[in-house]
Amino acid sequence: MSATATNPAPTVLIAGATGYLGRFLVSEYARRGWQVRALVRREAELEAQIVRAEATRPETLSGIMDGVDLVISALGITRQQDGLSYRDVDYQANLNLLEEAERAGVPRFAYIHVLNADRMAHVPLVAAKSALVTRLRASPLASTVIAPSGYFSDMGDFLAMARAGRAWLFGSGQHRLNPIHGADLAAATARAIEAGRDWFDVGGPEVFTHEALARLAFDALDRPARITRLPDALRRLSLRLLPWLTPARIHGPALFFLSAMGGDMVGACHGTRRLADHFHSMT
Repeated sequence: MSATATNPAPTVLIAGATGYLGRFLVSEYARRGWQVRALVRREAELEAQIVRAEATRPETLSGIMDGVDLVISALGITRQQDGLSYRDVDYQANLNLLEEAERAGVPRFAYIHVLNADRMAHVPLVAAKSALVTRLRASPLASTVIAPSGYFSDMGDFLAMARAGRAWLFGSGQHRLNPIHGADLAAATARAIEAGRDWFDVGGPEVFTHEALARLAFDALDRPARITRLPDALRRLSLRLLPWLTPARIHGPALFFLSAMGGDMVGACHGTRRLADHFHSMT
């Protein structure tokens, strides 16, 4: 969509606008000529009209979607804090947004989910997201669910292991994934929404094995690759024990990471940005 004398620029409200993907979504829609409202908890410098509210408190959301043509939520917990759970944020806060969008008559609601959620239903983060998706798909609003394979920012764990001198992999290290840069994902998200897609499994342009990712990280540091393979049974045991041995802020993200490492995470290839360049930018 673009603005004309008779058709003003459409308006998008982006929740989670200060997160890794959210900032790229704000920039992408500003570039496309949309009026962008960025939902934030605290003041932030963004190419957008700043709307301060807390999605966990539905009374603060009243009226913020009036005149909005599209809502995109990239809202979710990356590290548990403030005493909030995945259920509080990834499900309930997003549900509050969806219900306000329904009241305001927003034409479409898009949500950033996760690839292969069905095989990770036991993970609290994924269970909360999946519950929201179930509610979204029952909504009278048109919807788009974006399910990315993983972000470039998530691949920092491989670089951290390389900096420490050794990468630890589970099993053969041959499971595959194609992480995607935030800018490429924002552009792919906008195209999927514009096309009216209801579901979009998406990843970056390059597919790696876990071993190849580790070697890429060592290459970026110009160090010889030192890789140790651990029995996959250890990963599975960790999935069972971590909830009993560690607090939620530790085992929450760990359960997601360990579950995702247990299989392929490959979405449709999109984008142009290369992970090697990203790693080099971080060294």
